[in-house]
Amino acid sequence: MKETADTTRIQVIDRVAALLDAIARYPEPVSLKILSAETGLHSSTAHRILSSLIDNRFVERDPAGRYRLGIRLLQLGVRLHRNIDLRSIALPYMEKLRDKLNESINLTIREGDVVVYIEKATPNRMMHVQQIVGSRAPLHVTAVGKLMLGVAGEGEIHGYAQRTNLPAYTRNTLSNLPSLLEDCEAAVKRGYSLDNEEAEIDVGCIGVLIYDSTGSVAAGLSVSAPIERRKMEWVKDLQEAGKAVSAQLGYHPPD
Repeated sequence: MKETADTTRIQVIDRVAALLDAIARYPEPVSLKILSAETGLHSSTAHRILSSLIDNRFVERDPAGRYRLGIRLLQLGVRLHRNIDLRSIALPYMEKLRDKLNESINLTIREGDVVVYIEKATPNRMMHVQQIVGSRAPLHVTAVGKLMLGVAGEGEIHGYAQRTNLPAYTRNTLSNLPSLLEDCEAAVKRGYSLDNEEAEIDVGCIGVLIYDSTGSVAAGLSVSAPIERRKMEWVKDLQEAGKAVSAQLGYHPPD
């Protein structure tokens, strides 16, 4: 059978997985000869794949030419563990908030210039604002994203604007730097941020931040609703939930 580009890519992934699994089975760095025997790969094939994994920091090679798992896997593992813990801690508070407000509650983290939705709690009715877990949105069009920019400081906001050019998603998007600066700074001062149909027409959000034990921003918590149903009295409930999750993560606000 003729090998296609798709099957080639899948085969490479399978070989990478086999090599990583083989390295992980040994408590000490392992030689190319052993890895080749363990995986059934020709030594030249294994060497080529391992070289690419080293370039990407998934694998390290010691002075004796033996292989061990790389620091990048540890970093990804820590990040995954952190996000799983964050979700499990936040979800009960999100569900309680959803039941009280009868609207959609979202948990987001920052990845570069976007927020990523990692958990949600939605009301049990057909008509509600729906955010897909795993979906992304630019920082400047979301309540939480603008708050994250604000706490990062004016220099970060300038850098973000330069990198992204602040594309407009609706007629309400803050697509110029002075407006974004003003909004982000105001959000930080009052402790919450608003999305006034900036990502999607007819949808409004209120967002607050969640902090970890180091005092760093860990995530954002927001409530999304049709703009005509959004109520400013939700701010207090949202802030209390954000503080409760932060406390669970070991955050102690400064005196």
